[in-house]
Amino acid sequence: MAYEAFQYDAIPLWPAGAPGARGTAEADTPALTPFRPNAPQTVAAVVVCPGGGYCKLADHEGGPIARWLCAMGIAAFVLRYRVAPYRHPIPLMDVQRALRLVRARCGQYRVDPGRVGVLGFSAGGHLACSAATMFDAGKPDPADEIDRHPCRPDAAVLCYPVISSGRYAHKGSFANLLGDRPTPELLEEVSLENRVSSEMPPTFLWHTAEDQVVPVQNSLLLADAMRQANVPFSLHVFPHGTHGLGLAARTPLVWEWPKLCTDWLQAVGFGA
Repeated sequence: MAYEAFQYDAIPLWPAGAPGARGTAEADTPALTPFRPNAPQTVAAVVVCPGGGYCKLADHEGGPIARWLCAMGIAAFVLRYRVAPYRHPIPLMDVQRALRLVRARCGQYRVDPGRVGVLGFSAGGHLACSAATMFDAGKPDPADEIDRHPCRPDAAVLCYPVISSGRYAHKGSFANLLGDRPTPELLEEVSLENRVSSEMPPTFLWHTAEDQVVPVQNSLLLADAMRQANVPFSLHVFPHGTHGLGLAARTPLVWEWPKLCTDWLQAVGFGA
């Protein structure tokens, strides 16, 4: 059964102003745009992180992805996170806050707080993977009630993700995230194959072998690290296809990834 998606108005992550904000324009105001399927029951939810090299946000990796998730009975929350000139850890703060906010508003959107995942493309995949490898259980006594909620996602979907700051790095993403002269320690911190632990949630990855922007080795390095840490994962490498394909509706073989991911999400408990 395919569900219809209902889109709600965007909600700011911090109504009184985001920490570290440089102004009050839209680019300075991280927010979530909720989409919910017309399902009567409580549903799982996924925070969607569009790509864009940490300098912009790609439209085709936002709303269309949310509607695809809703069609299978999963609520989606498209994240408008801060990008350059904002630097690390500001985007990480935004996605962590987004995961907490979805759990805090679970009653309003009829979402199961124990089934909140994250999905990202390219640099948004780096951000989603950052959330899946750098998280906490919530603060015990914060001034803001939302901060009491955990920010660990229960599942992660990473689409042609930026992962490594080493040999196979997408240098533009890391320049936008860290600046022109990051220290070796900072580069190590955001090279996510080094951040994997056994606490990382189950993860679905896909990439194309022909990707000339973000090399497939990014996904392979992460998969190997997850294998060593005994983290469940499903990895799909398609032989042909460029970078930034989104739902890939016109790319042979790659157009199968949404179906493969749907089956995987159902297998890890995110089905309607």
